[in-house]
Amino acid sequence: MSDTDTGAAAMSPRHWLGRLAKQQRHWLIGSVLLGGVASALTVLQMVGLAWLISQLVVAGTSPDSLLPVFAGLAGAVLLRSLLLWSQEAAGQEASLNIRQRARDEVLNHLERLGPVRLSGYHSAGLGNQLVDQVEALDGYIARFLPQQWLAIWQPLLILAVVVWLDWLAALFLLLSAPMIPLFMALVGMGAERLNRDQFAAVARLAGHFIDRVRGITTLQLFARGVQATDEVYDAADHYRRLSMKTLRLAFLSSAVLEFFAAVAIAVVAIYVGFGLLGYIDYGPSPSLTLFSGLTILLLAPEFFQPLRTLSQHYHDRAAALGAAEGLVRLLAMETADGQRVSSSSSPAAAEDVGGSASAIIQLTEVTVFHGGRDRVLGPLSVTFYRGETVALAGPSGAGKSTLLQLLAGFIEPHSGHLQMPPLEGVAWMDQRPWLIQGTLADNLNVVSPDASEEAMIDALTSAGLGRFLATLPSGLDTPLGERGVGLSGGQAQRLALARVFLSKARLVLLDEPTASLDHDTEAGVIESIRILAQGGRTVVIATHHPALMAMADRTLILDQGRIDEVRS
Repeated sequence: MSDTDTGAAAMSPRHWLGRLAKQQRHWLIGSVLLGGVASALTVLQMVGLAWLISQLVVAGTSPDSLLPVFAGLAGAVLLRSLLLWSQEAAGQEASLNIRQRARDEVLNHLERLGPVRLSGYHSAGLGNQLVDQVEALDGYIARFLPQQWLAIWQPLLILAVVVWLDWLAALFLLLSAPMIPLFMALVGMGAERLNRDQFAAVARLAGHFIDRVRGITTLQLFARGVQATDEVYDAADHYRRLSMKTLRLAFLSSAVLEFFAAVAIAVVAIYVGFGLLGYIDYGPSPSLTLFSGLTILLLAPEFFQPLRTLSQHYHDRAAALGAAEGLVRLLAMETADGQRVSSSSSPAAAEDVGGSASAIIQLTEVTVFHGGRDRVLGPLSVTFYRGETVALAGPSGAGKSTLLQLLAGFIEPHSGHLQMPPLEGVAWMDQRPWLIQGTLADNLNVVSPDASEEAMIDALTSAGLGRFLATLPSGLDTPLGERGVGLSGGQAQRLALARVFLSKARLVLLDEPTASLDHDTEAGVIESIRILAQGGRTVVIATHHPALMAMADRTLILDQGRIDEVRS
């Protein structure tokens, strides 16, 4: 496990988000500084506006002589708008980089986990985490983090100006300000839990829906289409109820916060009004003027605005924490059931493995347990040599697939030593090859995005699909459906073999490549594997087929996870 994943596994969601935010500190600090300057311009604008009105109404100054002030206020408005746009752009840049970093971190971790350890996760749920849950970090990074600092800076600046004008009005503002953070904290306790439940519900809904779509033919054959539709409807309705509950909480909290802010502003307005009328003679009230009173009234809404904005983005924080909890739980998943006791990664390792330069993999007393309980492989000691073809035979459950998964890096040994130098690549093909919806070329580009058309045609010909390709009007641009719809089982196997031919993998792992094929197709696939094995690659095949075992340089007969016999 990498240092990054180790850190994620040991961190809480808040600490993980903090670590990601720290990597984009310069953009976040820039967003806060731009917002702070915009706040100072807001205060300057309100003070200037109040002074301008005071000069016009009280002092009777000619409007013509105040044109420079009008121009200055207009310039302040334009500059403030530019700063606010720049603040938002800086926050979005930080958010984009952090989301990309988080998505890369999750994808890299999924790659290290491999398909075996991810078998307990639904593909729709993982897709939801990679897309929706990562995107849920946007509001927290771009808006909440900068705003939590601006929610301190701007009110303090306004409070200092109001204290200079009238300390009693500043006291009213100071007493009412804590009500908003208090309600934010109370609301956040429930909002975080609701967002977490909502993400779990949408992941379940996605998996539920995809399972029903994939099995729609079977459901129709057994007359379960209506029942499946009702089940999807119930799951969607459950998600709808959770979403509405979250929205109700958001609107209710916003209404409460707006109410307290409005009451506080009203109290300040009443104080200023009665003070100017002379009904209040306590403290600094008798010294109130149109300039000071109007400035306080204009600044009062601006005093609460950063706190109200923070409360709006507080739900972004709750959504981000709910999403981060699921992501951190996934990142905390160990990339191995146990620790690799010994692994070779230096270029010189090829000379050391098995004491021969041609030996590329050596297993010494390796043991693998299933789920930490039952032993499925080992103790096993075997060496694989460069360029040889090895067949793995034995009854079902003997450990053939487990050994292939061990060689592919999908699982780790619980004990013993596995030595493997750096390889140019590992190719894996099982009984049901994974084919994407797209063209033949798209399916080949999965392993070699830069492959030329000539190279792809050569790979298909080597895999025994040359004649089939010649019959297709669109050639390599022939579209395929999801999971290879449009191809027979044998053609799908050969297309998967063509990928192996096209790849630069020096280690090829084949798990029952001829299973469920008719005799003629089976013979064609075996011939393609024979051509593949003659290319200098190391080929390991788990099979029951006598022809494949006869083709191999060695055949390892496994029984109960151990090598029972070796045939040359």
